[in-house]
Amino acid sequence: MSLGQRVSTDHQLARLLQIGAVLEEVVESRAYHHLDSFGDESDQVDEEIRDLLEHAAEESAEHRDRLEALIEELEAETVPYEEINTLVEAKYAQTKPEDFDGLLYDQLCNEETAYKFYDDLIEAIEASDSDFSIDRDRVLDTLRSIREEEAEGVEEVATIMEERE
Repeated sequence: MSLGQRVSTDHQLARLLQIGAVLEEVVESRAYHHLDSFGDESDQVDEEIRDLLEHAAEESAEHRDRLEALIEELEAETVPYEEINTLVEAKYAQTKPEDFDGLLYDQLCNEETAYKFYDDLIEAIEASDSDFSIDRDRVLDTLRSIREEEAEGVEEVATIMEERE
């Protein structure tokens, strides 16, 4: 389903919220993967990078929990974090701790992708005049709050990247 459409049913809303939960799982998994990749070199790792990744992982887990609460009210299921983590590990295991530019670029892409997804989802819900089985305003408030936090993440990563140029 394209987000250019209106969200008109509980089923569509649940599927889109599930996509958001999976997106958050991917971001969380990738952040933890980068942290784990530091291994024994942790004393050589820039504390600003470590804090950024820890915050991103914690924030993504919190976003996922908020989305899953909405999904549960719609009586739908989410993909377990462990499944997503395994897929991410297989796909993104190549980034090394010394590749901070790649790591920061990866994090920037994650934050921007999430921001754009939530922005499009909010627009699609607002364009709809459908009633959902859960409170529409609460869904929109939750999504707007998450979108704002993603925007802050984009700014944080961009600032760090600019300082390192």
